[in-house]
Amino acid sequence: MSVAPRPTATRRNVLAAGGAAVSIAFTGAFTELFAGSSAARGHEGYGPLVPDPDGLLDLPKGFHYRVLSREGDRLRSGEGQVPSHCDGMAAFAGRGGHVRLVRNHENRVDAAIPVPVVEELTYDPMGKGGCTALELDGHNRVLSERVAIAGTAVNCAGGRTPWNTWLTCEETEDRAGTNGYTKDHGYVFEVDGADPRRTGAVPLTAMGRFQHEAVAIDPRDGTVYETEDAFDKPFGLFYRFLPQKPLGGTGSLRAGGRLEAMRVPGVPDLSAVRETGTVFEGVEWVPVPDPQAAETPIRFQDFGRKGITHGQKLEGCYWGGSCVYFVSSFAHSAEGSAADHYGQVWRYDPHRRRLTLVIVFGPGTDLQLPGESPDNITLAPDGGLMVCEDGGGAQHVFGLTRRGEVYPMARGRQNTGTPEEPEWGEFAGVTFAPDYGTMYVNVYTPGTTFAVTGPWR
Repeated sequence: MSVAPRPTATRRNVLAAGGAAVSIAFTGAFTELFAGSSAARGHEGYGPLVPDPDGLLDLPKGFHYRVLSREGDRLRSGEGQVPSHCDGMAAFAGRGGHVRLVRNHENRVDAAIPVPVVEELTYDPMGKGGCTALELDGHNRVLSERVAIAGTAVNCAGGRTPWNTWLTCEETEDRAGTNGYTKDHGYVFEVDGADPRRTGAVPLTAMGRFQHEAVAIDPRDGTVYETEDAFDKPFGLFYRFLPQKPLGGTGSLRAGGRLEAMRVPGVPDLSAVRETGTVFEGVEWVPVPDPQAAETPIRFQDFGRKGITHGQKLEGCYWGGSCVYFVSSFAHSAEGSAADHYGQVWRYDPHRRRLTLVIVFGPGTDLQLPGESPDNITLAPDGGLMVCEDGGGAQHVFGLTRRGEVYPMARGRQNTGTPEEPEWGEFAGVTFAPDYGTMYVNVYTPGTTFAVTGPWR
């Protein structure tokens, strides 16, 4: 049941980003996004972006980047080249102050540089996607870079586990025999960046076969929440997986469990909800009839007379405080959604079975301006958020403070463009070192991983 929306706040900032005015609207109750953060409040940002003379990454004054890895370079392991399409990523603490990065490669069958096939780490030799793992010293110098899993497909995002492994997600539903694949795809795989052979290349089939995007785990009971970024109508679902061995450590998710999809009574399409603060009580979880989608993709399956709740572009997912948050990057009525929006952030409270629309994103004018299509999200050092943009026009990493103020943190350039018509690179995989002294972020194409240091608060 929907209750009356609570009062909301609107933040509209005009940001001077390297001389270009950027008008962005964020509407909603911002403090809800930062549950579990120890910081008292965010700050106003770090000033305007300074154009990079090398044409790669614009940052505020005082910040510097290091290119850790770039598509086409040789892997330090000697296994081949750095693969294409750097996407979701997480940073883990290593020994002696080292940092381990586990990085997705969202490669389809036509990828220019596939993830190299490595014995015992390859699921399907015809799959071009997978993950690579980097180990960095305390000065962000690359000590090693190697394949962590190969033979998967379209590895988009994922999520970290409480036991410090990475869950990498295949954003595809292709079956064996499609596009040359020898095995079914559309699964989640567990990856141990410290010792990839410990996890191998084993699909977590009980978590469902669909166009996976991201996952987040409830650290209290081990429930795994999953988003689905389906490309056509009916759009994706929001899932929960109830493992048989919750919080059991590396490999425990292979033991199986129950997959369910979220039903919001009376709401077949999340895009139809427009008012931030709108609350839905009594959210239901419906067993998925066929998690393996042997005959029919899950989102097309029969969930009974009441149906199921869909949402276009369900992407980022993270746990904060006692709730799980998930992102709908955009919705276009022309593509089949019930309504248009530039991005939503939803909060689900498992204890109260309550779903709340927390934030609505949007530029001041149109889709070509920055400030639309939020994707990957991570907590920032000051307790706010860093948000990767995945839309049209110039692409940014935006900061969002606890007071709802928006500021530009990075702008992606690629030096194949011109000053008049630059090539803007989509951002993905933003994450911070365990000590919050470095922000790591990927540009999707050409695949590049950056380490950003500076006067973080």
